[in-house]
Amino acid sequence: MKLGFVSDSLGGMPFEALLDNAARLGVSGVEVNTGGWSTAPHFDLQAMKASADARRDLVNAFESRGLEIVALNANGNPLHPTQPEQAECLKDTIRLAGDMGIKTVCTMSGLPAARAGDLMPNWVVSSWPPETQEILRYQWEEKLLPFWTEIATLAKEYGVERIALELHGNQCVYNVPSLLKLRAAVGPLVGANLDPSHLFWMGADPLVAAEALGDAIYHVHAKDTMLNAPVQAKTSLLENGSLTDIAARSWSYITLGFGHGEEWWRQFCYRLRMAGYDGWLSVEHEDVLLNSLEGLEKSIALLKGVMPVAGSDFKPQAI
Repeated sequence: MKLGFVSDSLGGMPFEALLDNAARLGVSGVEVNTGGWSTAPHFDLQAMKASADARRDLVNAFESRGLEIVALNANGNPLHPTQPEQAECLKDTIRLAGDMGIKTVCTMSGLPAARAGDLMPNWVVSSWPPETQEILRYQWEEKLLPFWTEIATLAKEYGVERIALELHGNQCVYNVPSLLKLRAAVGPLVGANLDPSHLFWMGADPLVAAEALGDAIYHVHAKDTMLNAPVQAKTSLLENGSLTDIAARSWSYITLGFGHGEEWWRQFCYRLRMAGYDGWLSVEHEDVLLNSLEGLEKSIALLKGVMPVAGSDFKPQAI
């Protein structure tokens, strides 16, 4: 496995300083945010579209420090009913990835409105009342599947080999069955960006998810979640309070090891290897209480102690 981090983890830091810190921390690469819900402070999408020199300069800045571009990340809602720029950001990111020789693009599946003419996305999380089933039919058959069929064609055209969808709440694809359903419909170009932090707050088990996904795991975000049991007991894990009011929330994103200890992350890495995954672990720091650089340092230090790096050389002895 290789270790990297998401560029927005150090979003307040200038680009050159970000790369210098990446080299100092001993990671192998950085996953670069390009837009969507990110302001993309380290990637000027329009400038990259306009200039091959700008694209070469970006790649050279990484290579001069012995770093790789792990993936381009266009996390947003590409099926938003009133924000077509979200889908255009994803399409532009795929084209740029192809031009730059980057094989993986990370994104979200998207979440449409509940019906034609609605202005806001609508996430169905239960099977009743009965209208929920009509919402799901509309979202999948009339929006999600046509869009991802188009995106798969675009990715193949530009030589992008993997679209890694984050299993994330408020998206049509948010768990193992929904990922496998979309993958079966549009083909193996679509796989999972397995981020345990989201599965924790939705009540799933990332260890079991890794086994179930197997070779459909295309990328891994290393991010932790603290489950605040006293609050959860009163409010459940369906949480819509302020992300910054940690004490009042039933769950919060947190630095690796502060929500689940080293033993859990050791098991997670091993389960990934059991599933056949030997790709990137990309730390995504979103802890609002810890300093971003300190939190990133602690997360990287934890993963360095538990992630397998060298290939297996075990061979049974001839007896």
